Amino acid sequence: MEVVVVEYIYSALILNSLGQEVSEANVKKVIEAAGAKAEDAKVKALVSALEGVDIKEAISKAAFAAAPVAAAPVAAEAKAEKKAEESPQEQEKKAEEAAAGLASLFG
Repeated sequence: MEVVVVEYIYSALILNSLGQEVSEANVKKVIEAAGAKAEDAKVKALVSALEGVDIKEAISKAAFAAAPVAAAPVAAEAKAEKKAEESPQEQEKKAEEAAAGLASLFG
């Protein structure tokens, strides 16, 4: 199966948001209006993949699935802040432990 690149997907989203049909001709027009050359195989792959798909419904389902993922950067940031708060002695101790572990591999 041919990989459809982002600009083709965006063209379908633009057409859908404007209430236009996601057809081969319309997708080509959007791609070419953006200054790119539309590849027939990618246009056909996109249109056939979206056949029978309710794009608005798919987007709403994807938005709910992505919400928990948005919390991950916050957790990572909190973890980084906690690590930054470690004293220099704790950091040095961890480095020594790591070095000892590596030494045991080779010794």
